[in-house]
Amino acid sequence: MSWPASDADHLIVSSSQMRGLEEKLFSYGMPEEALMEKVGLRIKGWFMENRELLNKGVLVLVGPGHNGGDGLVLARELHLAGVEVSLWCPLEIKKPLTAKHLSYCISIGITQLQSEPDASDQALWIEALFGLSQTRSIPKEIGRLLKTREELKPGHLISLDVPAGICSEDGRIFETGAAKAAFTLTVGLIKTGLIQDRALHYVGTLVRLDIGIPKAFFDSLPNKPPLKISSNDIASFNFPEICPNSSKYQRGRLFVIAGCKKYKGASLLALKGAIASGVGSIQTVLPSDISNSLFGIVPEVIFHNYAYSQNEEIYLAKCFEKINFARIDSLLIGPGLGLANENWDHFALALEEFAGLLVLDADGLNRLSSSNEGWKWLRKRKGLTWITPHIDEFSRLFPELDPSCPLRAAALAAKASGVGVLIKGAHSVIASPSGSVWQLVNTSSVVARTGLGDLLAGFVAGIGAMGSCSENKLNYDLFALAVLIHADAAKKCEEGSNASLIAKNLGMVMNKLQR
Repeated sequence: MSWPASDADHLIVSSSQMRGLEEKLFSYGMPEEALMEKVGLRIKGWFMENRELLNKGVLVLVGPGHNGGDGLVLARELHLAGVEVSLWCPLEIKKPLTAKHLSYCISIGITQLQSEPDASDQALWIEALFGLSQTRSIPKEIGRLLKTREELKPGHLISLDVPAGICSEDGRIFETGAAKAAFTLTVGLIKTGLIQDRALHYVGTLVRLDIGIPKAFFDSLPNKPPLKISSNDIASFNFPEICPNSSKYQRGRLFVIAGCKKYKGASLLALKGAIASGVGSIQTVLPSDISNSLFGIVPEVIFHNYAYSQNEEIYLAKCFEKINFARIDSLLIGPGLGLANENWDHFALALEEFAGLLVLDADGLNRLSSSNEGWKWLRKRKGLTWITPHIDEFSRLFPELDPSCPLRAAALAAKASGVGVLIKGAHSVIASPSGSVWQLVNTSSVVARTGLGDLLAGFVAGIGAMGSCSENKLNYDLFALAVLIHADAAKKCEEGSNASLIAKNLGMVMNKLQR
């Protein structure tokens, strides 16, 4: 069973896929007029639930296509509900159905502006200009007006389906600008571009409005469509179950290799993330000066003072000579590690043969990027591998892939390399080699701070070690769950937004989940 369910609340679709679902509705006999009415009425229902937004009237910006028609249905309904409504149609109406709705709106007394509206207008602007399948820049004069509107009346614009000026496929902003919405009311399913990091500033609060697409229609989508995940999905996961009489070594054995003179704090935060996971046993190799300062702070951890040189950089080849890989379920390499002058090939075989979970983060990834084989080496691994790059680390490791749309980039990287890929961001993406892709939504921008990535690396490595010892099979969905739990704990941490406080909250969250 896949997690979460591939339903309307979780599916992420491209413009063409959404169009295909609409065409299927029409082929089954639903008239286009009926769908437009349904969409307009559903949007009207949302506004009635948030009627305080309408107190100073509304101006509907009507586009030439069916997005404009949806806006006109809404305008009609709001007018009939007693709201003061006016229309502005900056472009020639091209769809006959939209033209009919415009004619009717005018006939029942709704005012149509004959010139460009005042950007400082007190009324709420409802933008219904282009909607789905935007592939080019909006007219310069419209882009200029939308920019002025945001400058003079920030937060006083709501977009229907997709804000004007945003590519619904990958979230890029076209060169002449885009509408900046306080809310984007998207209908049917979530479009890919709306949840990409670069679009978030313009999308505002994203609200999906259901229009009753039959579940059977989803069978026409790809076998493993991308799924969005949020706090509500944690409870539905079949969390790893460990036998009640397990010893600490049967609750997961994690080994962490981290730290250098320059990044002393990274190793502590990675260890705090590992402790928060609930893993049974944690061992670590750190530079000696870091070990000497940390053993009293995290007494739960076993420290090994080997594998460093005079400049306090860890050399992995020396490490692997002394590590007993047979007694490790999960190995984390990278947080604050530094690069060192060491050839990856000198120790690669030990990692290739390691049957447990390998988690590569930060400088672990950067060291691999500078090796002869680069990411292609990952295909030699016998055990499961998870990598946790931010966008720059990803670009160094996969220079041939375009990272501008992380959803697509992560999927391509996972398929090519055969490993689980996390691209960290505001809405992080996790992808598996088999084609499963998850993207986080409803995260908090407040926690975009130093140290959260180190905390995450230790946490996912600890969760992976526990998964290896559980009755459930360790898989990539557990990777996605761990990333989600970390983001949720960060969002809900009431004490603050720094990594140390979030580590404490993360431990409490995990304690509740495991109990």
